Amino acid sequence: MTNKPISVVLYTTGICPYCIRARMLLERKGVAFTDIRIDHDPSRREEMIERSGRTTVPQIFIGDRHIGGFDDMAELDQAGELDPLLGIAPSE
Repeated sequence: MTNKPISVVLYTTGICPYCIRARMLLERKGVAFTDIRIDHDPSRREEMIERSGRTTVPQIFIGDRHIGGFDDMAELDQAGELDPLLGIAPSE
């Protein structure tokens, strides 16, 4: 259950295994996200690089905060810091 809706944006490609894992983690948490496929719209790659300063996928943004890639998001999840960023209420 979420406390408030939060904007989650992923820049991805279809075949990247880390992109697939990022999508699966967010889906498992029940979080809606915008998936910007830079392999379908190469012009969005420049936007991703400008926003993140990185050229690899996935690049993940929660609200205005750049999280980084899947490993960065998984690290936040392991540390118990991802759910609060996503607006997910702690389980009772």
